[in-house]
Amino acid sequence: MDLRQLKYFVQIAETGNFSRAAEVLRIAQPSLSQQIKSLEEELGVPLFVRHARGVTTTEQGQQLYEHARRILQEIDNAKGVLRSQTSDPTGRVSVGLPTSACRGLSLPLFRVMAERLPNVTLHIVEAMTGYLDEFIQAGRLDVALLYDHKAFEHVAWTEMITEDLMLFVPAKSPIAKRRSVSFRKAFEFPVVLPGRPNVLRTVIEQLAARHEITMNVRDCDSLPAIAKLVCDGQFMAVMPHFAFVDEMARGEMAAIPIVDPVPSWTLSVVVSQRTMHSRASEAAARVMADLIGDMVKQGTWRAKLRGAKAAHD
Repeated sequence: MDLRQLKYFVQIAETGNFSRAAEVLRIAQPSLSQQIKSLEEELGVPLFVRHARGVTTTEQGQQLYEHARRILQEIDNAKGVLRSQTSDPTGRVSVGLPTSACRGLSLPLFRVMAERLPNVTLHIVEAMTGYLDEFIQAGRLDVALLYDHKAFEHVAWTEMITEDLMLFVPAKSPIAKRRSVSFRKAFEFPVVLPGRPNVLRTVIEQLAARHEITMNVRDCDSLPAIAKLVCDGQFMAVMPHFAFVDEMARGEMAAIPIVDPVPSWTLSVVVSQRTMHSRASEAAARVMADLIGDMVKQGTWRAKLRGAKAAHD
């Protein structure tokens, strides 16, 4: 067993596909398959289960994956310690963005990363916050932007902003002229929300339960689909202001503040301490935090900045 085989094995385990792993590693697929076959023969156990969509790790393969990730991370950390601290961070950093923020944040993030960290390759992953939480804990993401994240081991975070959730309605609706709407009144209308266990859904349901409010809700886990349902006048939605900035700019939606009580959540920049490119990941996290702070100060992102306070588990 050598480090090259471990690197190949980890890449296949994370992509779930030999062909995609070969593309990322820039080697021929037959050569990659032969390396894994040799590794399985040396260890005497199968590492992957093959199926129509690709591969998944066996129980033994998952155990090796956990060890291999730690080994490769320690080697990367050792290189970082020995490398000059004045050198620019390098490496590939995977950044998870929640669906409600990805559209508005991805383009400026790519731009500022190219300017400030030219040697870092940014890979953006869009998903619901619950899935991003799991990915960052498993070490499959280096950095993530999470709403009301869970306090997991092996992650560090900085609480960035607090966002109020708002009621989105079609721009032509008579309701769009209101200056505010009560939380109770908002859920007298047909509202579409992401399904459980989405963080936004949990925040809303817990608040409704505390105030003994029955909600008229339909489930939809697609942000573009939610936007379409609202713009077509079939439903209303509860989301942060940043989620539908484009639709409001086009005059398709209006956002009404919800009061009595005001639903809100906290957004944090989270860094996995299992990352294989620690300096690059930490630098990318700082760039993203700075960008979010600037967007809030400029009014592009309607939210309240929190103190630059970091917490570690």
